Amino acid sequence: MSGKVAIIGGGPAGIMAAGRAAQCGAQSVLLEGGPKLARKLRISGKGRGNITNAADIERFIDAFYPNGKFLYGAFSRFFRDDLVEILRSEGVETKVERGGRIFPVSDKAADVADAIERWMIRAGAQVRLNTRARSVIIQDSRVIGVEMYGGRLDADAVVIATGGLSYPRTGSTGDGYAMAREVGHTVVNPRPALSPLICEEEWVRELQGLSLRNVRATLLLDVSGSDRPKKIASEFGEMLFTHFGVSGPIVLTLSREVAKLVEQVPNEKGEFEIRSDQGQQVFISIDLKPALSREQLHARLVRDFKQTKHLKNYLRELLPRLLINVFLTLVGINPDKPVNTITAEERTRMVELLKDLRLTVKGMTPLEQAIVTAGGVSIKEIDPRTMMSKLVRGLFFAGEVIDIDARTGGFNLQAAFSTGWVAGEAAANYAADFHSE
Repeated sequence: MSGKVAIIGGGPAGIMAAGRAAQCGAQSVLLEGGPKLARKLRISGKGRGNITNAADIERFIDAFYPNGKFLYGAFSRFFRDDLVEILRSEGVETKVERGGRIFPVSDKAADVADAIERWMIRAGAQVRLNTRARSVIIQDSRVIGVEMYGGRLDADAVVIATGGLSYPRTGSTGDGYAMAREVGHTVVNPRPALSPLICEEEWVRELQGLSLRNVRATLLLDVSGSDRPKKIASEFGEMLFTHFGVSGPIVLTLSREVAKLVEQVPNEKGEFEIRSDQGQQVFISIDLKPALSREQLHARLVRDFKQTKHLKNYLRELLPRLLINVFLTLVGINPDKPVNTITAEERTRMVELLKDLRLTVKGMTPLEQAIVTAGGVSIKEIDPRTMMSKLVRGLFFAGEVIDIDARTGGFNLQAAFSTGWVAGEAAANYAADFHSE
């Protein structure tokens, strides 16, 4: 006789858990607090839906460092090709782009969301929208149901797949953390994982909206008393200036390292400031010309400066228009100075600024602006083979509510799909075994 599985949260992990539980013969009921499923998925990848990556499992594990090994079992059971096949079966073809990122051919994340919803319904899962769960009901260290706002649902197994705290308008309100704590689980303090960075320099406001392509950004840590800043990480690609600092793919990837250097508790604005211990300072160094060494760049300027045009006009050949005035201010050279009169010392200053445009990082934006939340239910208290709680029988976790997070590129969504699949299957098997006793 089949058992009943309740899944809390209608994102990618919850949908996958509900569909897989139904496939395994359980009475699968998905509880979603909002009016629509997969709301965050529908806006992922700027609406294009970067759902997974073409990398192998080892690279996936590395992307989730330091907690990546926890996902070996889930990725071994359900991985990229399995996800792509489900989408194909529902009429959604995929494509691979730069960095191994996998998108739907249509470039519409909503197509992915609709496809996995159809697959879940076809598998036999029931969906209850606008049904917010309050808590998990426990008896004798075992799950027996879910308490809702306005009702109760008896269940033999429960999967918590409520997401993190980022993008609360999509339903990620942190309810799962409260439910987990209530039944005795440790929740690692939630904080931004992939987040824009706030910078001190006022001039970033002048560059708001400027996108830089093919640049290298390097994260530097300078601790009081050290000889020189320590290189923490470096990324090549695209970045974006905002009214408060910087964002874009390579900055978001670097922000995972910044997350290790911020205060655990946000300030009154909700921002996560750089810790002040040991007088540490964090910088981002932007190499505007990474294809050229300092020597090559110097030689190019020597060659180009045989002209008579003014510096401000010459810089149009070298920099984006929006960046020219800021560059001139920082380098401290008269914009109307003919380039053939620029001194060797001034030329050296230009080369240094082109190779090391430096910003001081103050911290990270509030959690609700982060793409992914770090922290969550401790992996030490979850069985990686089944995603079941080690503290409460019949309680399972899936997706971002768990303390797992990765760099950008589709890795985080794949983890949601994979842990959801494993949790759904294990929950169905547990419910069936318990129900037959």
